[in-house]
Amino acid sequence: QVQLVESGGGLVQAGGSLRLSCAASGRTFIIYHMGWFRQAPGKEREFVSAITGSGGNTYYADNVKGRFTISRDNFKNTVYLQMNNLNPEETAVYFCAAGRDSWPPNAYWGQGTQVTVSS
Repeated sequence: QVQLVESGGGLVQAGGSLRLSCAASGRTFIIYHMGWFRQAPGKEREFVSAITGSGGNTYYADNVKGRFTISRDNFKNTVYLQMNNLNPEETAVYFCAAGRDSWPPNAYWGQGTQVTVSS
């Protein structure tokens, strides 16, 4: 069982940046692939980015490539999502997810953190 707690959300102007963090419980963090998803009001949850357990491979949705960067610190049991050049359409609740056998990882979920981008 993995418990995930996101932080770092908030209000930012269009073109601004935020860094989200997701802290995971447990001593076997490195074996879990980690991912970020987001859900805007009235829309389905969508994949944003994912990173393999070792951190050696990263993946991004096409609409965030070049602007978002996922990373992880396996000593701190934390995964990050650096988001640059945000636009108002990216206002959403951002969720952290973990998994071992699914891709993108989606076995365990955090409670989400709100990101609001003002125009």
